[in-house]
Amino acid sequence: MKNSGPKFTLGVEEEYLLVDKETRGLVIDPPESLMKECEERLGSQVTSELLRSQIEIGTKVCNNVQEAREDLVRLRSNIKEVANSHGLEVIAASTHPFSRWQDQKHTRKERYDQLTIEMQGAARRLLICGMHVHVGIDDDELRIDLMNQMSYFLPHLLALSCSSPFWEGHDTGLKSYRLTVFDALPRTGLPERFTSWAEYSRHVQIMMNAGLIEDSTRIWWDIRPSAKFPTLETRVMDVCTLVDDTVALAAYLVCMMRMLYRLRTNNQRWRIYTPMLINENRWRAMRYSFDEGLIDLGKGRIVPFEELLNEMLGLVAEDAEALGCAEEVNSLRHILQRGTSAHRQLRKYELERAAGASHDDALKAVVDKLINDTAEGL
Repeated sequence: MKNSGPKFTLGVEEEYLLVDKETRGLVIDPPESLMKECEERLGSQVTSELLRSQIEIGTKVCNNVQEAREDLVRLRSNIKEVANSHGLEVIAASTHPFSRWQDQKHTRKERYDQLTIEMQGAARRLLICGMHVHVGIDDDELRIDLMNQMSYFLPHLLALSCSSPFWEGHDTGLKSYRLTVFDALPRTGLPERFTSWAEYSRHVQIMMNAGLIEDSTRIWWDIRPSAKFPTLETRVMDVCTLVDDTVALAAYLVCMMRMLYRLRTNNQRWRIYTPMLINENRWRAMRYSFDEGLIDLGKGRIVPFEELLNEMLGLVAEDAEALGCAEEVNSLRHILQRGTSAHRQLRKYELERAAGASHDDALKAVVDKLINDTAEGL
């Protein structure tokens, strides 16, 4: 790789849910001192979210995957310690197994007030958490080019991250119910295709001039050029309950960006497919995770996910070695072996029910598992 190429720095944002240790339900009105103490410990790396039962962390700009893991562990550990001191617990899951959005209070902040007024019920029911991965790409044109190509792989990333099978006490039948909630907002889903940074900027400016958005932070595509940093921000994934899974997916993502850049330097590129076909895979990932495979768009048929994963790992093997994260990338296989968080939540529920637990008690046991898994490896 040329020295003038991207640095492929890395940043990870995760959103967590705060739960009551006794009821296992979401804490509707956490004490103000909790957020204050988190900020004293972590500064700007922790922020409030739309709902008061949510909290968000963001790593520093990391030069490699190992730094990202270290910072994630530090952040998760501190949030957990502060929550525990207030009699609360933390879960990294994209939906809560049984708490209701209607019971939540939203954070009083001008940005959130405006969002709720504009989006109404679509915003009030955003009781969902995600994981966002920033990869440092400081060339605007390259960010647009890589965004166009990376769209193909977004369903694969989602399939490996699912953590939202339950909604308001019901098994939704989907491994990622989160996106059915988020997709109710405008400017979500797969990104538009642009031929240049100028074309993208022109479209954003039209919306700003019309008073539809303040800036491009109100564009919530599955992948987008960050408005705040010189990064490409991938947002399609559910938040991973296990920190190992977060790290594996972040490692794979940065390697995929490097692979596409490497192809570009050899005058090659990934084939661009229509949103119609990619959206079909996106739906399959939401519905089944990796259980029923995805469409190999080159072959035009559904292929078992294990086969796809082997190909994906082969594509980035050279890049994983160059970035020093081959072990982390290859640990994606562990997700297939043990299941995503969604698989593990459903399995826990079924085991509890089979052992004679009531529906409500089985869901509480799922929360207990989420609490334990969120803390694993800290």
